[in-house]
Amino acid sequence: MARPVRAMADRQQGIQVCSICGNSEFYEDQTRGEFICTSCGCVMDERIMDTGPEWRAFTAEERNARARTGSPQTLTMADKGLATTLGWSDRDANGRAIAASNRAAIYRMRKWQIRTLVHSSQHRNLSIAMSELDRLTSQLGVPSEAKETAALIYRKALSRRLVRGRSIEGMVAAAIYLSCRIHRIPRQLDEVVTEARVNRKELGQCVRLILRNVRIKVPIPSANDLMPRISADLGLDGRTVQKAMEIINMARERGITAGKDPGGLAAAALYIAGIITNDRRTQREIAEASNVTEVTVRNRYKDLANSLEITIRP
Repeated sequence: MARPVRAMADRQQGIQVCSICGNSEFYEDQTRGEFICTSCGCVMDERIMDTGPEWRAFTAEERNARARTGSPQTLTMADKGLATTLGWSDRDANGRAIAASNRAAIYRMRKWQIRTLVHSSQHRNLSIAMSELDRLTSQLGVPSEAKETAALIYRKALSRRLVRGRSIEGMVAAAIYLSCRIHRIPRQLDEVVTEARVNRKELGQCVRLILRNVRIKVPIPSANDLMPRISADLGLDGRTVQKAMEIINMARERGITAGKDPGGLAAAALYIAGIITNDRRTQREIAEASNVTEVTVRNRYKDLANSLEITIRP
């Protein structure tokens, strides 16, 4: 099956281009082993070596049975997924039942292997933290990419001894919150507090501690990042969301959004946009979907309306 790829230099020439038309987009036909230009059809290379496995599998069971390698490394596991385990089944690799005379010895081997897995304080800390990371990311619906970033942030904080004297739950929740900001995932601090086992004050302290001591680039939270989730909860039309984003962009150009909570700005912009496009929602509905108070919605929408000179029809 042919698939489009961009050819990069393997042969000391920089970017590989077609000798006929100068195009740099190619098809790699794995069936024929050819490298074909997408523009003119020129065959740039043939008899390409197949680096895949020599076996074929047509079902997931066959693929798992024939594969000779495990899953890739992951930072979301304390041992990065490299440790081996002795299964609790009473059958060997060939499916035959283990003799009764050997079961006691194998049971002792399993027990001692479990004891030797967690041997250092740092490894024990990671075991607890990664379990909490799995639970919290599952509750918040965080994708795997953000989960890996959160695990990396926590490992950096642990290597700098920032976890000492603080709760593991708080540091894990802070790492997840910062990871969501890095990946532009609409998760507010209050949403993380709702699912975490720490209060808002402790979580805020952990977030500031990581930002001060760990070298990571975390973008400033934007109200536009929260628009899709809030509008989906409210069932707003696309034109209403588009109008709300235009209002936020105009406010940012005039410097009105500086120092304001993104949730309150997003709620106020959606409230104003709903009035303009005749897709109204009450302040209470918007406040509940945005995790802010009705007073915040009223104050923010008055600021936006007065600063941008927007006329609000009752």
